[in-house]
Amino acid sequence: MELSYCVVNTNGREFLLMCLESIRSTHPAGIEHEILVLDNASDDGSVEAVGEAFPEVRVIARDRRAGLAENNSLLLREARGRFCLLLNEDSELLADATEALLGALRTDPEAGVAGAQLLDPEGAAIPCAWRFPSLGTALAQALFLHRRLVTQSGGSETRQVGWVQSCTMLVRSEAAEGVGYLDPDFFVYSEEVDFQRRLHEGGWRILHVPGARAIHHEQLATDRSPGARRVVQFHRGRDVYMRKHHSLPVVVLARVLWAWSYLVRAAAALFMRGHDPRRYWLHAKQALFPGRGEGMREAAEAYNLRLAAAN
Repeated sequence: MELSYCVVNTNGREFLLMCLESIRSTHPAGIEHEILVLDNASDDGSVEAVGEAFPEVRVIARDRRAGLAENNSLLLREARGRFCLLLNEDSELLADATEALLGALRTDPEAGVAGAQLLDPEGAAIPCAWRFPSLGTALAQALFLHRRLVTQSGGSETRQVGWVQSCTMLVRSEAAEGVGYLDPDFFVYSEEVDFQRRLHEGGWRILHVPGARAIHHEQLATDRSPGARRVVQFHRGRDVYMRKHHSLPVVVLARVLWAWSYLVRAAAALFMRGHDPRRYWLHAKQALFPGRGEGMREAAEAYNLRLAAAN
């Protein structure tokens, strides 16, 4: 089989149905494919809705909630396609996106990953490819030069980058298997960075494909209810990546630089309408002390305990 669409869903029924409809309406003719949805123990009727509206989809329904790294790895192992298009439930493919991503990997046999240009719901391009995190990227953020020196998305030509956001990311199955898939030590955030770093170290290229366009509705960003947990998980994930790939002195210096950048933003937010200085302050604290606090992993563990008790 040529292509497997692999979608992870956590309580995103309406987004998921939109994602699946975009797959159905944009899939290139003549390419043998399958669609897999891993439902992450949702309680919003997602499984039933998919079964009713998209009977051709194979649903893997989990009875416990797990992290994105574990779930994407499970899908990659289950998929039969030579290429696997990883999608979040809140990703919406636009016309010719899949064909452009497939063309990029078919043309470049040394490329293991191809990422789409992401758009916000209003159609504006958003950053979606970057250099790998390092002391240099932390310094660039501390000097507020990250958009110029770290972000690598945009433009019109397909090109090699450090890493791409995984919500619309085509993966060569051979490459994923060769590096052992995604590391479950990452729950969510930075799992795709580590995955692509290991691919890069294994000799594979990472491509940003501006000709492939997808809307990222960013369900997590618009749902503010567990916001503090996401901040904790974001900095925890980045710190796990840094400790895995860099020396302790680099890790410590990077924490200080990242914390400084958020402290400056917190101070500026005091005088800016629509900006919450408390959120930047939380980012600063977590950047400096990423091991503190409870993140999304703990929320999932608590949810699983409630499920077990109910059964």
